[in-house]
Amino acid sequence: MRANPRLDELEIMSFGEREKYQRTQLADALKRSYAYSETGRELFEKAGLAPEDITSPDVLARLPVTRKNDIIELETRRLYGGFLTVPPEKVDRIFVTPGPIYEPLHTESISWFARAFRAAGFGWGDIAVVTFSYHLSPGGLLFHEALRECGATVVPAGVGNTDILIRTMRDLKVTGFAGTPSYLLSVIKKAEEMGYDFCRDFALKRAWFTGEMLTSSIRQTLEGKYFIDTYQAYAVSEVGGALAYECGEKNGLHLMDEYLVEIVDPATGQPLPTGEAGEVVVTPLTNPTWGLFRFGTGDLAAVTAGSCPCGRTSLKLSAITGRVGDAAKVRGLFVVGRQVEGLLAGIAGVAKCQVLVTRPGERDELMLKIELKNENINQEGLRDEIAERFQRECLLRPDAIEFVPEGALPKDAKTVTDLRQWR
Repeated sequence: MRANPRLDELEIMSFGEREKYQRTQLADALKRSYAYSETGRELFEKAGLAPEDITSPDVLARLPVTRKNDIIELETRRLYGGFLTVPPEKVDRIFVTPGPIYEPLHTESISWFARAFRAAGFGWGDIAVVTFSYHLSPGGLLFHEALRECGATVVPAGVGNTDILIRTMRDLKVTGFAGTPSYLLSVIKKAEEMGYDFCRDFALKRAWFTGEMLTSSIRQTLEGKYFIDTYQAYAVSEVGGALAYECGEKNGLHLMDEYLVEIVDPATGQPLPTGEAGEVVVTPLTNPTWGLFRFGTGDLAAVTAGSCPCGRTSLKLSAITGRVGDAAKVRGLFVVGRQVEGLLAGIAGVAKCQVLVTRPGERDELMLKIELKNENINQEGLRDEIAERFQRECLLRPDAIEFVPEGALPKDAKTVTDLRQWR
């Protein structure tokens, strides 16, 4: 029996065992993509490769990196971007993420996601609220099932309804929270405004975060003031969920063995040495419905090696340090430049748009600067139309919309500009 019941066999593999396991899984995943995925086969053929040629990460790097914008463009021509590897009737779940991108999953019950919650102390006897969306996007259902695999009881709270959530957390003596750090802070603040003493009146012991950076200042507030044990994970919806997670040491995120993670030069797609920061590129190894490989997340991080006192032997992912390209993750959802341009293209009177992402406090704020072709247009009506369309397409409502004269925005400005400073 293992000394630590929170660990499974894959988490404690030796280097040689892990390399053998991942190479076997990678070979199977690439064969599936080549055999059954129309786009996967085309990418192999353009690179002049067959699956059996991929004998090392260096050879894998001869295949192109596929990014979110590429999938969005492919979706206009092929359902699922041409990456589906099973007949459509065999798909168990279809999720939708901004783009839109339609993501097939063989099941929402992916038991190994439970590792990320076990490492954070979730288990039998916990009552946990999941505050990720259960609507279209995969977060709510996937993390719900992972918590159930741990033995926790789950309250499928979803997003919004903060007053009801606060009452539920108090009445049920909820011990665990899954969501974003800024939302937990807003829940605590709202509870205090309602007259509660959070430490005295609530039973919350631990919180698990993804979709948003957990800054040191937020962690210090939650752990030092409210005595909530905090953990963070790194998840990417396009490849099926959580890729890396913190253990109790909280000095990096252990990589899941069901994904092959590369750190590459964003300009060339070529792998970088261990410890050097670059773009996180992911190949799912165990999803039999989705033939995507070398997906470029656009996130910048590094992978580090070394033993961990927790007993896990995997490589670790550092904290995400920034983004590559014209996209930003805002309150857990990606805002992509090409998508913004497309949703505004059909609105009369709009010449150009710039999305500015800031973080003046502990919450992301999103502002649209809109160049007008005609300043005499009905700006209030236009503001409402843009806000409604932006929320419908990007699943976020802008905090502010500012109109500026045509030519006021810099010609070389990216559509999405991230001005956040993390502390």
